[in-house]
Amino acid sequence: MFDIHKNHRNLVVLALLGFLILSLGVAIFPAYQSQNNTEPLPQMEPMSEVELRGLQLFIKEGCVACHTQQVRSIEMDKTWGSRPSIPSDYYYSKQRMDIWRQSPSLLGSERTGPDLTSIGNRQPSEEWHLLHLYNPRIVVPESIMPSYPWMFEEKVNPDEDEKVLSVSDEFKRKGTEIIPTRDALDLVAYLQSLKQAPLTGQQPEFIPSARKKQEGINTSDKQGKDLLPDGKNLYMSTCSACHQAEGTGLPGAFPSLSGSSVVNDEDPEMLVRIILQGYDARPEFAQMPGFADQLSDAEIAAIANHERTNWGNDAPEITEEEVRKIRNFVINQTQ
Repeated sequence: MFDIHKNHRNLVVLALLGFLILSLGVAIFPAYQSQNNTEPLPQMEPMSEVELRGLQLFIKEGCVACHTQQVRSIEMDKTWGSRPSIPSDYYYSKQRMDIWRQSPSLLGSERTGPDLTSIGNRQPSEEWHLLHLYNPRIVVPESIMPSYPWMFEEKVNPDEDEKVLSVSDEFKRKGTEIIPTRDALDLVAYLQSLKQAPLTGQQPEFIPSARKKQEGINTSDKQGKDLLPDGKNLYMSTCSACHQAEGTGLPGAFPSLSGSSVVNDEDPEMLVRIILQGYDARPEFAQMPGFADQLSDAEIAAIANHERTNWGNDAPEITEEEVRKIRNFVINQTQ
């Protein structure tokens, strides 16, 4: 069909088609999907105009070349954040610059300098950041970071409303004061805004019925028969902070349970195993902890049944005995 050995035009056309197909599959479609399937975490606040200007300066000055903003799922990265990074962490900073240009990547590729994921929590002081930009050796003697003197001015008589840095004569000309420019203040405002948002909000206190019995809390009716757990209340107290009250989840952070193939599967084993053991197999979502030590078999069955019969889901209900069998199977597998 394509005589690429003798017809160079066909060769060029075929190469161009291959390039376009690969570009669509590797770059354009994934970027579009990520942009449209990610939402901010509940406690994330939109970036202010000052912080957005600081973000552009962060990119312009090449800070991304030495500093990362990503926490990996490994022990050594716990220094930089309370949890591994997820797409929602970059929701506000990764909005498109315009219709043609995506915001430059802030993930970084090396840690010549420390990771900045939560630098706003680790180092909230504006004065420290300004001194660090003016001359990093003032605050970190062993630092190899370059100085940014063009972001500061030397003045003999600064105005009253200007911020004056407390710099010793060793690092400035005698008789002058160091004044940060608007760029320096904006960049520091952006750095101070880098705080890893918690995955969940304040959750209601939840006492599993297994622990209620241990603590002498009545879980039986007047005839002494065990009451069935309320699946909706259990879901609201243990699951809704992440998966939301209507099971819609949060794009870029927590998967939707509405219409989920796992939730609607006639075989409930996968769903029960996820509740018991947690889940960390999909990098586009946050890691889910396991609830094997917190929930009884009856409570897990109640939560699973609530999920399988609401929000348009229509799957057979499961019993406490089924959950018990799956739990025992999981325990035997891990021993």
